[in-house]
Amino acid sequence: MKKAYRKVIWIRHSGFRVFRDRKWMFPFLASLVLSVTLLMYLLYAGFETSYVEEEPLLPFDNLSEEYFVESHLRKSMNSKRDSNSSEVLPRLAYLISGTKGDSHRMMRTLQAVYHPRNQYVLHLDLEAPPKERLELAMSVKSDPTFREVENVRVMLQSNLVTYKGPTMIACTLQAVAVLLKESLDWDWFINLSASDYPLMTQDDLLYVFSNLSRNVNFIEHMKLTGWKLNQRAKSIIVDPGLYLSKKTEIAWTTQHRSIPTSFKLFTGSAWVVLTRSFLEYSILGWDNFPRTILMYYANFVSSPEGYFHTVICNTGDFKTTAIGHDLHYISWDYPPKQHPNSLSMKDFDKMVKSKAPFARKFHKNDPVLDKIDKELLGRTHRFSSGAWCVGSSENGSDPCSVRGDDSVLKPGPGAERLKELVQTLLSDELRSKQCL
Repeated sequence: MKKAYRKVIWIRHSGFRVFRDRKWMFPFLASLVLSVTLLMYLLYAGFETSYVEEEPLLPFDNLSEEYFVESHLRKSMNSKRDSNSSEVLPRLAYLISGTKGDSHRMMRTLQAVYHPRNQYVLHLDLEAPPKERLELAMSVKSDPTFREVENVRVMLQSNLVTYKGPTMIACTLQAVAVLLKESLDWDWFINLSASDYPLMTQDDLLYVFSNLSRNVNFIEHMKLTGWKLNQRAKSIIVDPGLYLSKKTEIAWTTQHRSIPTSFKLFTGSAWVVLTRSFLEYSILGWDNFPRTILMYYANFVSSPEGYFHTVICNTGDFKTTAIGHDLHYISWDYPPKQHPNSLSMKDFDKMVKSKAPFARKFHKNDPVLDKIDKELLGRTHRFSSGAWCVGSSENGSDPCSVRGDDSVLKPGPGAERLKELVQTLLSDELRSKQCL
């Protein structure tokens, strides 16, 4: 019993000695102070950063733009734009597209809008048989003026073009790339179909455009809102023309996607008159935005009515250059149906009063086309009248068989009509509504 009592006393006494031993106190207190100091520092730093305005990772505001590749590309783009503006008379680049059975209509439209100053690309899509595409190429090759001037090209690579699908945009961008590669001296790009036709001569058009800034883009546009926004922006389509060899309708998926928040969607006419500088930006896309939009519109219904519109209205360098008109006269039902009305004799006066340089759509060989040739284009043989046609017209000869100076223009009544239209479109009231 005494041994057990002594043991308990010893344990208690030993424990008391342990707690009374202060050798451990200094390192303990030192580590405690250090820990508290670090904790207070972290809390204070977090408190400070929560109330201080965040700064970018790099002080971009203090850096000159010359450090970045975009500034060099922008300067290059502007210098090219200025060099193109040095020539008084502009040059136009046309894409004329068609499908099966359209080769003759395409040739008629080509001859009606032809001028030696311009550049032309013809695309007959893959639905047309090889024989028809060959006939179109041979028609161009056999024309003595086309052969001499060498400004008309038929695209060897034919693509399927699906209505409402992105294949039309792909075809347009390919034609633009061809024109950029083959010709360095055009100022505006104009896309037409085989069912389009001019309402004035190229002398009229070139004369009016010679007084315009080379930075003006004619593209009918409006912000995509309401039911169109929900129906088009949320729906996802697949264009079989991208991967099949025969044309079929676009396919609709069951999934839907959210509306974009990093850019605004715009819509408008698929028929455009765009500047070279804007199309160089669209093809090169040095800030990647045009490619981003192209990938988005690859699954977008009616992408030809939105791609260029969305790119131009979301790009600071170009949105102020967008003029809300497609320079076409088009007749629609009210409310509009899927396709516009076909134009005929009863529409002739309305076409002229519209002051637009182009109209669509026309049936093949409609009699109103002959009336346009005679009364608006002065076309007696292959081409519309122009000052470059210096040959004799005696005995039914073709005056355009002899080519004169293509820098000489002879504007007519069409130039006055277009001049009035452009003055209206460039008014402060209409320009204040750009990309809104």
